[in-house]
Amino acid sequence: MQPPDALARARRASGLLLLTLFLGARPGVQAELHVTVSPLVEVMRGDPVKLDCTPSGVQDHYVLEWLLTDRSGTRHLLASAQLQGSQLQSTVHNPRGRSPPYELDPRGRLVLAEAQVADERDYVCVVKAGLAGTAEATARLRVFAKPEPTEVQPNQGILSVMEDSAQEVATCLSRNGNPVPQITWYRDGQRLKVPAEVNPDGYTASRTTREASGLQSLTSVLYLRLHKADRDTNFHCTAQYSQPKNRQGRLDSPAFSLTLHYPTENVQFWLASPSTTEGWVREGDTVQMLCRGDGSPNPEYTFFQLQDQEEKVLKTNLNGNLTLEKVQRDQSTTYGCRVEDYDAPADAELSQTLQLRVAYLDPLKLSVGEQLSLLRGSNETVDCSVQGLPVPTLRWTKDGAPLGDGPTLSLNSVTFDTAGTYTCEASVSTVPLLSRTQAFKLLVQGSPELMPEETPTKAEGWQEGEEVTLTCSARGDPEPKLIWSQLGGSPAEPAPGRQGWVSSSLTLKVTSTLSREGVSCEASNPHGNSRHVFHFGAVAPQTAQAGVAVMAVAISVGLLLLVVAAFYCMRRKGRPGCCRRGEKGAPPPGEPGRSHSGSERPEQTGLLMGGASGGARGGGFGDEC
Repeated sequence: MQPPDALARARRASGLLLLTLFLGARPGVQAELHVTVSPLVEVMRGDPVKLDCTPSGVQDHYVLEWLLTDRSGTRHLLASAQLQGSQLQSTVHNPRGRSPPYELDPRGRLVLAEAQVADERDYVCVVKAGLAGTAEATARLRVFAKPEPTEVQPNQGILSVMEDSAQEVATCLSRNGNPVPQITWYRDGQRLKVPAEVNPDGYTASRTTREASGLQSLTSVLYLRLHKADRDTNFHCTAQYSQPKNRQGRLDSPAFSLTLHYPTENVQFWLASPSTTEGWVREGDTVQMLCRGDGSPNPEYTFFQLQDQEEKVLKTNLNGNLTLEKVQRDQSTTYGCRVEDYDAPADAELSQTLQLRVAYLDPLKLSVGEQLSLLRGSNETVDCSVQGLPVPTLRWTKDGAPLGDGPTLSLNSVTFDTAGTYTCEASVSTVPLLSRTQAFKLLVQGSPELMPEETPTKAEGWQEGEEVTLTCSARGDPEPKLIWSQLGGSPAEPAPGRQGWVSSSLTLKVTSTLSREGVSCEASNPHGNSRHVFHFGAVAPQTAQAGVAVMAVAISVGLLLLVVAAFYCMRRKGRPGCCRRGEKGAPPPGEPGRSHSGSERPEQTGLLMGGASGGARGGGFGDEC
């Protein structure tokens, strides 16, 4: 017996067939009714959706209905619209608890304001046109949801590489996506190809969860058999999700690494600081030795010193560092480091040694004291000795200038120029900054050495009375005294820019006597003296200058006589015009004589009175005005 739905569909199909035959037998019958929809509509969750339904071959009057097909295949009427004239009158029948509810727009399209995962169904558009019949079409709606950022939870424990089976490495989670995303694992950027079935080398276990919202979450657990090479490996997982139009999205998790336990296979032991290419360290330095095994976690390190082939334990720690403060020469020996790792293979070399060599230099010794005095012209040999390891090189310098290598310094026929500071320097080329110095000061004694400046020369010769400056320099030990044969010499002072020299200068006028006898400069100290005489050659007398002086005196005397004569003429009383008589003869007759008794000032009268009497006594002087 057939179910009722099957019988109803059979009857409806028979009725449509009869109607089609009837309409086809009538001439001028309208075209066949059709409905057009988009068979597949894909949107992202939250996007608005409009499902089109376009009827064709329909008259002015029809009814359009939207139905939802649930998972069991049952249809539920959501909304309908009836065409009356040119307008559609729409009605929403059953929103099925959706918020916001379904809507029909003026064109009969089913509107879903915000797509939700629960909206992912088949939607049927049915058009009923009376005698024209009924037609329908189905639109499938797919709603995609981008999952949340991918999470990863690494195993926080210590994983041993000595396990023979796969261990849990990490868990990757991709939450709230639609459809369910796919998770892929990566090692150092390379995709891991691990099966989903349990395998001793590695596999994945996945679980899908449908949330109350209808979204789906995926959890993937990675299991791997780990190796020592994975100690520096970076792992991560990726969630791939689908999007409309066959597009794919990807969300990567943060990278992570694992803490592994693996045994020590190799040990390294070296001198960290300070050290040289030859392996030497300086006495007094702080020395650090480092020991490193390649096991994990860090093993225990034991440091020891070999003395007569026996181990003397110095220190045990987990950081692998041994520090020797202010190392001394007697600490030069063999040092060792041993890794205490009981999981290491039997053939692993867990102990290493190194030779510590301490370089040193003792203070230098000279065969002379800090100061050495020698007589000029004598010879001396100075020896420099030192104890050190490695064997040092000796070098001599004088006032910073290199002299030569070797322990012996020979001083032959010393002069004042030989005096200075001599330094013996010991150094080791293989140990930078390891050096010592010892110096002594050499003093050379002897009679003074004189160095006068040459007497200035003049092409036209010297003139008597011209000034000249003479300079005399000397050196010696003790410091010499400088004495001039003429007075006026300056005190002896150190000569500028000339080590060990003193100088004095004398300024004087050249005379004929000095030209004949010369001017001498003498330097003296307890060891002797030295003398130099400056000569000037011929000195010309001052003839032109003497004539000028005599002429100047004559002119001065003549002017004085004229002044005296003028005063004499002014004081003569009763003899007016005396001065004019000597020049132009007697005055004109009838010109009154001048009287000085009343108008002359008292001081003038008194001043000239003596002169008048004297003139009268001289006789004839008054006419010679």
